[in-house]
Amino acid sequence: MAPYLVRHGRPILDPAVPASTWVLDPEHEHLVTDFAARAPWPDDVVWFTSPEPKAARTAFLLAGREVPVVEDLREHDRHGTAWVPDFRQAVREAFASPHSEARPGWEPLIRTRSRVVAAARRILAEHPGRDVVLVGLGTAWTLLAAALTGAEPDLDRWLALAMPDVITLE
Repeated sequence: MAPYLVRHGRPILDPAVPASTWVLDPEHEHLVTDFAARAPWPDDVVWFTSPEPKAARTAFLLAGREVPVVEDLREHDRHGTAWVPDFRQAVREAFASPHSEARPGWEPLIRTRSRVVAAARRILAEHPGRDVVLVGLGTAWTLLAAALTGAEPDLDRWLALAMPDVITLE
């Protein structure tokens, strides 16, 4: 059975607060419901979401109900900075040096990977033979997809992820 890694819908960007607190932009929620109408997963999937508001709201809109929150599915922790002007470059640096902080206060990606992979493996083990949808965030899903497939993180895929989008793993 397949895990489906769904990236959240478009948030309201607020440079004054950490991205982990951003909410889904109500003006773009229709993109999430449109996405749900063409979703690749079957109706009887098991749902889980990151605790971040933009992910939890995306999960709610996709599933049509509240979705269980799994704290360890949260995004790469980026404490210490609310806004990074060249975010894409900063994330590239984080992937290039996964054992260290790419910016002061940023969680090393090796820790993000360990946390997210452990949480996903627990979920998959608890639901053998079931399709599972995990709703969360791009960097975490890039790390998880690489770990579950034995590949290197695909930064081009990360850059190309839409809001919302899905990475389907076979």
